[in-house]
Amino acid sequence: MSALSLAPRALYEEVAELLRQRIFKRELEPGSWIDELKLAEEYGISRTPLREALKVLAAEGLVTMKVRRGAYVTEVSEKDLADVYHLLALLESDAAGVVAQQATDAELVELQTLHDALEAAVGERDRFFALNEQFHMRVLELARNRWREQMVADLRKVMKLNRHNSLLKTGRIEESLAEHRAIVAALAQRNASLAVQRMREHFQSGLEAAA
Repeated sequence: MSALSLAPRALYEEVAELLRQRIFKRELEPGSWIDELKLAEEYGISRTPLREALKVLAAEGLVTMKVRRGAYVTEVSEKDLADVYHLLALLESDAAGVVAQQATDAELVELQTLHDALEAAVGERDRFFALNEQFHMRVLELARNRWREQMVADLRKVMKLNRHNSLLKTGRIEESLAEHRAIVAALAQRNASLAVQRMREHFQSGLEAAA
């Protein structure tokens, strides 16, 4: 891969995205050392944009920089995971309450349509994962608080580092879908307190499955 093929975005941003996807796909395992020389050679770039990319990933929590030892893919402890789920539950349940009160009828129909697509994607793992995240992020977008949205996006990146994704547990997809139905129903009823409760319960169940 040549450096030219990575244009037109800033080179380090393109490299950060390439590494991010390799981390999510477990091509770079949690705890593994990141060989900067090898990657720079592989991408046909100097080490400067690579190091800038690693700084971006370190800020997101995906990479840990160790003094005189270099960069490592972050390992998520049980406490890390619990902390991330706790914050996601707070932020996303708050967003659900806002959506229940403020979303237009058309926006609620959009969420129902996204959920229907999620129901239809059972058995297609990659598509299911993508639609699941799309549903959650759309709820955040409809709550119209870009700071909360950015915080959740970063937390979700860290959540993807977990070796034992909650949705991979037997029966968890069916449970997750049932929880999503309850969230969508609360939103359709414009019941803010119930939407908050259902979203919190969804994350509590997710944490129990992921632990």
